Amino acid sequence: MAQDDKVGTIDLGQGLQVTGQGFGSMSLSGPYGPAEDDESLRTLNHVIDRGVTFLDTANIYGEGHNESLLSRVLKTRRDEVTLATKAGIVRPKNPGDPRANGDPAFIKKCLDESLQRLGVDEVDLYYYHRVDSRVPIEETVGAYAELVQAGKVKHIGLSEVTSNELRRAHQVHPITAIQMEYSIFSRDIERWLLPAASELGVGLVPYASLGRGYFTGQVDSLEQLEASDIRHNFPRFEPTSMERNLRLRKVIETVAEREEFTTAQVALNWVYEQADRHDVAVAPIPGTRFRAHFDDNLEALDIRLSEQSMNELNALAAQVDGERQRDIYSVSKGREEQQMAKM
Repeated sequence: MAQDDKVGTIDLGQGLQVTGQGFGSMSLSGPYGPAEDDESLRTLNHVIDRGVTFLDTANIYGEGHNESLLSRVLKTRRDEVTLATKAGIVRPKNPGDPRANGDPAFIKKCLDESLQRLGVDEVDLYYYHRVDSRVPIEETVGAYAELVQAGKVKHIGLSEVTSNELRRAHQVHPITAIQMEYSIFSRDIERWLLPAASELGVGLVPYASLGRGYFTGQVDSLEQLEASDIRHNFPRFEPTSMERNLRLRKVIETVAEREEFTTAQVALNWVYEQADRHDVAVAPIPGTRFRAHFDDNLEALDIRLSEQSMNELNALAAQVDGERQRDIYSVSKGREEQQMAKM
């Protein structure tokens, strides 16, 4: 299958060239319901065939299953792919124990394990997945810098960091990209983090830009979700919040109908438009198990929302019911507000 010229490439940061849209592979390892490996492999190959070659995974996805799955594609297509993975999240044995580990030795061990699962010698982009408040970020990023020097990592990324953490990390080693939740409903990174990223030349890799399926009408209530679905853990999917937010989704649906786009295309194009307004390079990574959904998402590269629609969508975030994470300090929002309050 011929690749799509419209996908194009961008300089995400520090010279790393990636396709204008990436693919988040987490959904292929069961967080939103069962996924069959052979079908997932067909989806991954379809993604690359269509010209999207920026693939995102993490050691925690499916407890290593996701990286092992990708290895089956990388065996024959490694040269076509810009590969990103992550380390830093841990699953604690006891409730309340830290869910992040930024210990340098731990990060290095995780990378060696990821390389083995992926079947590669080097990754193009290696993220610090969550910030461990017990370890100065300078120490953790110092370990990442050593991995670059060792030839195991080409570029360093950070996920769910604050503007202050990004600046401190960037002083240790140039940061190429930040991976952050960013959507019509989740805009907290715009106030402090995106200006810092723009100033430093750091690219943005948004995740959950489709509201974890909420914007596309896939989920109207928790009753539709399997017990194992991770969306049970997010406040915005609790019954009261979902009921209140449905009226906001109707605005997205109205915009989509007027513009003659799908809601997924509207949500993704909003991300492109907003990133441009903040002067940051952007490559969102919507993920899906279904090739038809991927094809629909890809069309967002070819559209442009009207100013009226952007204004209507920009009014929604202030009305959203529920935080984007149950522990808001585990992501940047809680720590950013806390840090700024001290300044």
